[in-house]
Parts: sequence; structure tokens; C-alpha cells
Amino acid sequence: MLQVFGLVAPLFTMIILGYIAGKLAKLPIAGLAWLNFFVIYLALPALFFKLLSKINLAEFVSVKFLFITTYATFIIFILSFTIAVWRSKGDIGAAAIQGFAGAYGNVGYMGPPLALAAFGAPAIAPAAMIFSLDNALHFILAPSLMALRKGQKQNPFKLMGKIVLAILSHPFILATIAGLTAAAMQFIPPAPVDKALALLAGAAAPCALFTMGVTAALRPLKTVPVELTWLVPIKLLLHPLLVYALLTWLGPFDPLYIKTAVLLASLPAATNVFVIAQQYNIWQERASSAVVVSTLAAMVTVTMVIYLLR
Repeated sequence: MLQVFGLVAPLFTMIILGYIAGKLAKLPIAGLAWLNFFVIYLALPALFFKLLSKINLAEFVSVKFLFITTYATFIIFILSFTIAVWRSKGDIGAAAIQGFAGAYGNVGYMGPPLALAAFGAPAIAPAAMIFSLDNALHFILAPSLMALRKGQKQNPFKLMGKIVLAILSHPFILATIAGLTAAAMQFIPPAPVDKALALLAGAAAPCALFTMGVTAALRPLKTVPVELTWLVPIKLLLHPLLVYALLTWLGPFDPLYIKTAVLLASLPAATNVFVIAQQYNIWQERASSAVVVSTLAAMVTVTMVIYLLR
């Protein structure tokens, strides 16, 4: 347990340092825009590309594995969404945000650093593919469900175009495609380019985790919504248990892939849950609370998950 704590403590320390800095520095949240841009469009895509470009495609993740992990995420979303619809008496918009709080894990910012630290570079391949399919799922669900709200009308072709554009333009997904293409072609970047990619990749984990901490500090926790009493356990406990059960039942799969999938499923609600809530002006403060509370709780639960997996 001490070894696992030593493994994850430096990563969670970056989140804590970001939180402390956010509380002490008193800088406006708008100042995070460039750091977020650096992490999302440069650092993490460089990390994905560097690691994926070196994998052996013959040993890559199976379609069956990816279908099961995405299906598990969809089941968790449907469960959270259904509970929310029942409690809100049909408020699809608020229920959709609660569905994301229960199923949309922080597989972008926290996933790669934790997978690398816990299981090494081979874990990036399944982590990147799970991330890509999970995000594609959420990019489809968010605009589709919001279009079903009362009084909302959208041209189905325009809606489909928005969904496809959101999926194909995401920098992490583009980096995954580029990395896999480089691996297939056995492409090696020129030395100066490779060094620049290495510098960007090295900055990915600390910058992403620090940004998470600052974001939590600048969105103060005013109240703890009652919905979090089941949404947080669903996200941090039920989701990884379901992924583990399905993969072991419907396998066999590479043990490393199972461990990586379970780890990613155990991660807290992503900041994008708040972004979606803000975009549609629904459940905003509670979505922010879901991200903060689940992240704090994950410091304990994710450590326990990694301990059990190792």
C-alpha cells in the first residue's frame, strides 16, 4: 500500500498544489484559458502521439474490448440519467448533466498520467482508445439529449454534422489517429521534432493535474447537492466494478488492458461535465460541485483501486 501511495502521491500532489495556488494567488479564472489550451491542444496530444507511434499494431486493442468498455460507460450513463429523470419528473436537460456526472470520467487529464505511473507505457494504447470512444459517446449524447428538451428544435442533419465535427476535431482523437498512423507506417519524426514532442509530452501530466487543482479552487464548493450521494459512488465505485465484471466475464483479454480500463473507469467526473452544463445553462453549480467532490473522493478511491489492481 505504501508503494502505491508513493506512486500516486506525486500526481495528486500536483492537484493539491494547483488548489492551494488557486486559493492564494487570487488570479481570475480566465487566466486558465491559455494553460488549458496548452494542455488540450499541445501537451497531451504530443504524449498520445509519442507513445502510440511506438506500439506494435499486431498487439493492439481488440474491437470487442473497446465495445465492452464503451458499453459499460453507456450503461452507467443510462442508470444515472434514468434516476435523474425519475426524480426530476422528466427534466431531460438536468438529467443529461447528471448522467455525465455519473459516467464521464476524467480520462483526458488524469487518465494518461495515472495509467503511465501505474502500468507503464504499454497502458497508453488502451487508455487512448478508451478515451476516444468514451468521448465520441458523450459527444453524441450531449447534443442529442439537449435537442430533446421541451421547446428545442434542431435540424437533424445539422445536429449530425455538429456531432461528427466535434468527434473528428478533438485534439486527443486526432493525436490518437496520427499516432496509430505513424505506428503503421513505422514513421520516426526528425530529431528536432521528436525532441519538441518529448518536451511537450513531459509537461502534459504536471500541467494537466495542476490545472485541475486551480479549476477546483476557483469554483468554490457552495453546497453539496443531494444527488451526489449516489452519483459519486456510481462514478467512483460502480463504474469500475461493472467494467471489471464485463471484461472478466466476456474475455479473455490482456490483463494489462483490463487493469487500464478499470483504472480509467474509476476516475472522477471530468471538468467537461461542468463545461457541458455551462454551455446549455443547466445544472451549472451542481455540476461544478460534482467535479470537485468526486475529485476529492477519488484521491482515496483511485489509490485503493490501483492497490487492488497491482
